[in-house]
Amino acid sequence: MTDKAHENEQVEGQDNDNMSQNDAEEALANELNTDDSVNGMQHLDDSMGEDEETEKLKKELAEAKDKYVRLVAEFDNFRKRSAKEYTEMRQTAGRDIIQSLLVVMDDCERAEKQMEKTTDIDQLKEGVTLVFNKLKSTMQQKGLKAMESINQDFDADLHEAITEIPAPSEDMQGKVIDEVEKGYYLNDKLIRHAKVVVGK
Repeated sequence: MTDKAHENEQVEGQDNDNMSQNDAEEALANELNTDDSVNGMQHLDDSMGEDEETEKLKKELAEAKDKYVRLVAEFDNFRKRSAKEYTEMRQTAGRDIIQSLLVVMDDCERAEKQMEKTTDIDQLKEGVTLVFNKLKSTMQQKGLKAMESINQDFDADLHEAITEIPAPSEDMQGKVIDEVEKGYYLNDKLIRHAKVVVGK
């Protein structure tokens, strides 16, 4: 082999070694960092940033969960308190009216004792009238109002027709002729329909 050929062989060997080394470095770089536009250390920095972000999110989640648990507990307490107040209110709702009617009941008991002792009918009538007027007055003070039905047009929203009878005059047809039971409003809200007789 000539010296020239031997020299060429050595140059080619060095080129092959350089190429193998370049290929190995390139493969390693690709393995570590597949993005050519960023330096090799950036992915390590990113993972550290992601860990911090994860910790931050975990902390925020824990805070949100704590707030949620507190809100649920507060709402549960509110619900129980409201239920208790509603039960107490329902149990004592009629207390004010009952206390007002106790005075009328006292009058009724006095009238009953008086009826046992006296035979004076006029005096008994007067006593019963006084008690009845006191009862009416007490109920009106609490918002009770009697419905005016007689001579009014029959209204199914207000009246309950018990029966129909021939109207005494043509203009009384379809109107209330008689009242079997009065209807009542409590604070302008209907609480009992009037039972009436209607002309036909």
